[in-house]
Amino acid sequence: MRKRYNSSADNFYEIFSDMALLMLAAFIFLFALILINAQLQGGGDSVQKTHDVENLQEQLAQAEQRNRQLQEEMNDLAGKGVKEQMDKILASVGLSKGQGKRDFDVFIQGLKSIPGKELHLIVDATGSMHGVTTFLVPVLRVIAIRSGKHLSAVTWYADRKVGTFSGSMGAMFDNLMQKAPFIGVDETIGYTFQKIAKDSPVPDAYMLIGDEPPTDTVYYHSIPAPVFTLPLGMNDADTIFAYNAIAEGTGGKMLKLQFH
Repeated sequence: MRKRYNSSADNFYEIFSDMALLMLAAFIFLFALILINAQLQGGGDSVQKTHDVENLQEQLAQAEQRNRQLQEEMNDLAGKGVKEQMDKILASVGLSKGQGKRDFDVFIQGLKSIPGKELHLIVDATGSMHGVTTFLVPVLRVIAIRSGKHLSAVTWYADRKVGTFSGSMGAMFDNLMQKAPFIGVDETIGYTFQKIAKDSPVPDAYMLIGDEPPTDTVYYHSIPAPVFTLPLGMNDADTIFAYNAIAEGTGGKMLKLQFH
């Protein structure tokens, strides 16, 4: 994230460019699957293969329609100010009015109270998080800007694999979108903290985001900075318990934010 925020508008163009690229990638992938299935089918009369191709064609049409919608949204936002852009993003996940807005304001105040400026973001990239990526990254950018914190690094974790990115906020979130797997079943949070504590500079605080509890042991005493946790599975008692324990065990705090 840049030290000054005079380029905030550019950050919001990056947000929707991420979303558009993601949908374009899905579009190309589906199109490739259709071609492969067509070649495999050859001149046969397999009813199942014909049905599969028809399903893929339907998904391709849906992806194409979503791409057009994203393009219209990007064109619409191009003429809006930064505040309007942020409000539109928050509105898309139910955080722009009513209880959602109050919860978001409380959440931002909680982030602002984190000691220091350097924040290392750690994101669950297992399969259970796949469905939230299209809205999570844009919202995380809004959160970073509103909180006034400097993101020193962004890390993803899944199945004892870790990827850490540094640089500008745009570059880090782009890498997260493009390189995090968002597949797998093991939330190896303990291993992740051991890895980044060894390989990455120590920030003023970590922020952990995920929707399931760790599948391995987290050694709180070996984590070199407070961990502020954001559980997305607010209705899951095991996740709440685990994320609260990580926060309390490291001198951090569990933050709450309910997306709609």
